[in-house]
Amino acid sequence: MPRFALSLLRHAKSIWDDPTLPDHERPLNPRGIKAANRMSRYLLEEGLLPDLVLAYDSVRTRATAALLFTPLDRPAPAIVYTNDLYLAHPDQILAVVRREAALREKTPPRHIMVIGHNPGLQQLALALPGSGRRPDVEHLALKYPTAALAHFTFDAKNWQAIAPGRAVLERFVTPKSLKD
Repeated sequence: MPRFALSLLRHAKSIWDDPTLPDHERPLNPRGIKAANRMSRYLLEEGLLPDLVLAYDSVRTRATAALLFTPLDRPAPAIVYTNDLYLAHPDQILAVVRREAALREKTPPRHIMVIGHNPGLQQLALALPGSGRRPDVEHLALKYPTAALAHFTFDAKNWQAIAPGRAVLERFVTPKSLKD
């Protein structure tokens, strides 16, 4: 049976100091830029680069994706920006993943990354694992900070078959847990 991977990455920290700026337009702050660069190095070092990235089209999620994948020494993954991920519930996030994977049925991606927002991302990350490292699950349940990454694998015949309770949480990583 094929193995698929799904990574859930919360966008990096954004600026909140301008109350007139619409939520969609908030850029990353310096801490967010540093965290996204740290996660970029981690993804490359650990071989966790996705085939397909799905992200909300806000300024902060676009900036997070750019910082994650621009410095790579290989082509960046395909990135699909969709409003369907903004403040999405876990079922809606999974529906977007399944929809986008189905559009690529002839050559399905093996690893999809979602760059999104809380609380939906954390709720999905808590619903997916049927197994995994207990300390990672406990850490994830307490807090899902900005630029944190939850990485799951599924043994499934296709992306339509992935479901809550069927994943293995392979790792949960925060920028603070990584060394510069």
